[in-house]
Amino acid sequence: CYGYMRHILQKLRPRGLELQQGELGDLVEQEMAATSAAVESAAARIEEMLNKSRAVDTGIKMEVNERILASCTDLMQAIKVLVLSSKDLQRDIVESGRGAASMKEFYAKNSRWTEGLISASKAVGWGATMLVDAADQVVQGTGKFEELMVCSHEIAASTAQLVAASKVKADKDSPNLSRLRQASKGVTQATAGVVASTKSGKSQIEDTETMDFSAMTLTQIKRQEMDAQVLVLELETRLQKERERLGELRKKHYELAGVAEGWGGEEEGKTPKQLSVNNTIPSDHQPKLLPPQTSSQNSLANGVG
Repeated sequence: CYGYMRHILQKLRPRGLELQQGELGDLVEQEMAATSAAVESAAARIEEMLNKSRAVDTGIKMEVNERILASCTDLMQAIKVLVLSSKDLQRDIVESGRGAASMKEFYAKNSRWTEGLISASKAVGWGATMLVDAADQVVQGTGKFEELMVCSHEIAASTAQLVAASKVKADKDSPNLSRLRQASKGVTQATAGVVASTKSGKSQIEDTETMDFSAMTLTQIKRQEMDAQVLVLELETRLQKERERLGELRKKHYELAGVAEGWGGEEEGKTPKQLSVNNTIPSDHQPKLLPPQTSSQNSLANGVG
């Protein structure tokens, strides 16, 4: 999910120079409408999945699926509120700043801000679709719980980008800005709910899959113990490399998706080079990675020795 999201987000920035003034203004309205439609569609799909799960699943599996899908529904509802709040704030900004110009002329005059809105809006719509796809696979037993958690963080990051783009030109005392910030907190809480329900569901499912070593001989157990230790070392090495790779990818992603558009710098009066990932995406929206472990390496040394 995360790799696919990166691939999609690279294509989100609109080519403003190729658009006429009127077209750029129209595109903002079109993309915001498309985002709302994507979130509505995602919510409907989640409801369908929930009904299907209740019809075919039982016991712990049904309990886990219901809890995960309910948290995804809460997240979609929170995003709907945020998108509506963003629209209201944008309307205020345009009305207060356009003067004698038309709405389309205002969007064209502030093309960097406009492109930031379009890009952020697209990201939210794609994020909603990706999250539902991941949830569908988890419910069917063909997906990974970790993918769903990553997708929930990605959509939260996308909504944070939309909030940042929306409030760049806003009056700090605007009631609609206050409502947008409150809606953003709702998305953060709902994202935490998805992650929590996914983690607990994963734990419940794994607890039911007990390991039985009663029929194994001492030699077989020793062989599997050594194999397991080797695998742990391999995975830890791979994890460290992927952690470093993810850091570089994230740095490049936000350089392209945020700084290149210029809207982040307008918010605080900074130049694009002064902005960092933390200026646009709160740390609690990013996937949490565990620190590298060394205990298993000591265990391997002790076990082999």
